[in-house]
Amino acid sequence: QVQLVESGGDLVQPGGSLTLSCAVSGSPINILTMGWYRQAPGKEREWAATITSGGNTAYADSVKGRFTISRDSAKDIVYLYMNSMKREDTAVYYCKARRNGMDFWGKGTLVTVSS
Repeated sequence: QVQLVESGGDLVQPGGSLTLSCAVSGSPINILTMGWYRQAPGKEREWAATITSGGNTAYADSVKGRFTISRDSAKDIVYLYMNSMKREDTAVYYCKARRNGMDFWGKGTLVTVSS
């Protein structure tokens, strides 16, 4: 069983920056495919970024160039660095781990972009 705990959600102004963390237990993260997803109010959950076990990254067009996903394998933490934030980035952000075809989710952390 893989357990995920997100943290770092906060209120941030448009144009600001924020870093989210996802602490992973139950498996070393370097054998997992890790992803960040988000769900805005009244909308479906959408994919934002992925980092594979091999370290390859991919981003949704809506966050490309502004968000960066990375991992610290020594600490088993995955990060999402968010820059140049927009009001439409407001959402609950979820961390997901995939191992052997099974998906594990965290409970999410709220990010609000507002002046």
